[in-house]
Amino acid sequence: MGAFRSDLWCSAFIRRHNDLGHICVVARKGDPIAGQIFIEIDHLDGTRSLFTPAPLVSRRDDAGLVFQKRFARVEPEKVVERIAQEARFDPDLWVLSLDLRGDDPGIDIVS
Repeated sequence: MGAFRSDLWCSAFIRRHNDLGHICVVARKGDPIAGQIFIEIDHLDGTRSLFTPAPLVSRRDDAGLVFQKRFARVEPEKVVERIAQEARFDPDLWVLSLDLRGDDPGIDIVS
C-alpha cells in the first residue's frame, strides 16, 4: 500500500483533533498529493512547538508519517520564521495549526 495523500492525511489529523475538542486548522494549504506537512502547536501559554517530517523515514510502509520535533516550547516568532523560510523553499508545504495545552500531538516522533 502506498503512502496517503497529503490532503487526506491532513483532513484525518484535523478531524481527529477537532473531535477531541482541540482547535486544529489548515494554516497553509500545500500540494494535495505529496506536499510536506509541518505541524505547529500553540501551547496556549505563549510558547509554540514545531514538528517537521523526519529525514529519511518520513513515509513508512504502513503509510504513516514520522515527524521530528524541530522546536519545543519556544517563542512564536521562531516557529513563524522557520515556517516562512521553508515555504520560500517549498511552496507545496502544508502547515497545520493545533491549539494544545499538552505536549502529545498524537503523531509518531523520532528521538
